[in-house]
Amino acid sequence: MTTGHLALKRTIRNAEANDLVARNVAALVDTPKGQEGRPSKALTVEQAAAVIHGAKTLPAMELHPGLKDVRRPAVLMRAYIVLSLLAGLRTEEARALRWDHVDLDGDPHASPPVPPHMAVWRSVRLHGETKTERSRRTLALPRIAVEALRALLESQADERLLAGERWQDTGLVFTTHRGAALDASNVRKMFKRVCKAADIGDGWTPHELRTSFVSLMSHRGVSIEEIARLAGHASTRTTEVVYRRELRPVITTGAEIMDEVFRVGN
Repeated sequence: MTTGHLALKRTIRNAEANDLVARNVAALVDTPKGQEGRPSKALTVEQAAAVIHGAKTLPAMELHPGLKDVRRPAVLMRAYIVLSLLAGLRTEEARALRWDHVDLDGDPHASPPVPPHMAVWRSVRLHGETKTERSRRTLALPRIAVEALRALLESQADERLLAGERWQDTGLVFTTHRGAALDASNVRKMFKRVCKAADIGDGWTPHELRTSFVSLMSHRGVSIEEIARLAGHASTRTTEVVYRRELRPVITTGAEIMDEVFRVGN
């Protein structure tokens, strides 16, 4: 709403400069305040573990009743959840991730060794651009993510055989059972079912896997600069302002170091 109001004021100001209107009436009006959105939440470590386990054990037919392969949806959602939660991907980055941007082996013989990793270079935004320039990043993959992606790759190969000529070769990591790009609304529905199975309620969204990543990093004492780098934020201000509730409320580094330096009580 604010953006629209600014655009209108700018347009009328231009008309005013060209003597097309006598007064910029848009400048007389304050931008109406919109409704506040629901604040993002973050999973605890216990809830995060329950969600990962819930995706693995939930019957596939419960996730997607129309699917013939009773295994793949659970494998799909587990990989999606693990990658979003453990690597902090945006939902639009996860749905645009391609297999040719994922290296599940790395190169242990290189100097220095290259771990399994993924290149987060695309999103489902217009022209496939990421949200900001700094959003383009290459991230090492945690071991559990490598395992989940290997299982998904195997499952997707089975789906390709089953689909035959109906398979759409998009090259995407996360797809429907015929290879097409996932729809955001379907991801939300499946994620809610996983959350219910994990017994944490269905009031969660896939985006909150990313806020949970920030929360878990902060809780472990990772610096705001490093969290911003991992999350692909344009600046640390974005991390602080948008994810303020998830950040560690008390900065303990100084006290911990000074306690070591002066060895209080010795």
